[in-house]
Amino acid sequence: MTLFDIASLEEELHTLEKQTEEPSFWEDSQNSSKTLKRINELKNKTENYKKISSTFEYIEELNELVKSEIQEGTKQEELDSEAKEILDTTENLEKDIEKLEITTLLSGKYDNNNAILTLHPGAGGTEAQDWVEMLYRMYCRWANSNGYEVKELDYLAGDEAGIKSVTFLVSGPYAYGYLKGEMGVHRLVRISPFDAGGRRHTSFASLEVLPEITEDVEININPDDLRVDTYRASGAGGQHINKTSSAIRITHIPTNIVVTCQSERSQIQNRETAMKMLKSKLFDLKEKEHKEKIEDLKGEQREIAWGSQIRSYVFCPYTMVKDHRTNYEVGNVEAVMDGKIDDFMESYLKNHKYRFKIDMSQIHWK
Repeated sequence: MTLFDIASLEEELHTLEKQTEEPSFWEDSQNSSKTLKRINELKNKTENYKKISSTFEYIEELNELVKSEIQEGTKQEELDSEAKEILDTTENLEKDIEKLEITTLLSGKYDNNNAILTLHPGAGGTEAQDWVEMLYRMYCRWANSNGYEVKELDYLAGDEAGIKSVTFLVSGPYAYGYLKGEMGVHRLVRISPFDAGGRRHTSFASLEVLPEITEDVEININPDDLRVDTYRASGAGGQHINKTSSAIRITHIPTNIVVTCQSERSQIQNRETAMKMLKSKLFDLKEKEHKEKIEDLKGEQREIAWGSQIRSYVFCPYTMVKDHRTNYEVGNVEAVMDGKIDDFMESYLKNHKYRFKIDMSQIHWK
């Protein structure tokens, strides 16, 4: 099957949809969930292909119309208007094709899963904790602008400002595929708002990104290997303090992995969410079990300090955001902090991990 073989995709979609009509389909909940997820994925792909094909045909029709109007002596103003429409439509088509190209790059086994993100500050106290809060806001802005849902799972406020740690779930198609390239150390250079002397400071924060593991992935957890603690939940600034101990902390004793959740008012719901988080971390451990040390299990992350950063955000003495893996950079740091990080993600997918490029001349629209 070629990259844009819509017929094969539609054939697979039709076959899977026929399976859902069988009486025995719902007896296996894990398999049915996996099938429905694949159906949605195929529907999204085929709809995007058809949208691009339709736009391409519309541009061709406009071109033919303009040619005939030129021969008929149509007024220049009308021709200019139609030419502008062709240019605008072509620009939109190019953007849609680029999005389609990125989607084809998200071919990893778990790229279509939701993503669990955890931010931690590096050394530097309040400075680094404030940087974590800025990054948290940036990723929430990116998620909201792209139609993803964000759910805060665990939050520990800083002593004076910022965040000591935060874990949140980003839900939606290909959330993990897009966000996995953000995993690593992020470096900030700015004039500190907490320094009375107005000096320049460098701060670091680390981001961990894990796929939310669905029920069809088998991860065996022995209840005897778990230590479960409860405590009172609290949000930013001491808000949402519960009078009951609804927050959950689960420690997986063999690996010393700890997960916490306080997003729900119910202890039972927090425990269920915490178990999902633990499952994702144990899956990550299983995928990387060939490594010798537990400390290596955070993907590309190492020490949260100079020399290990994947990206730098410079506010002073000049403005620049640069990805050190792809060398992609922009000067509008404010836009980046407002969630405009799609170009960084796409650059990573195109140039770092994946090594093929679509030849547009080989695309057959009909």
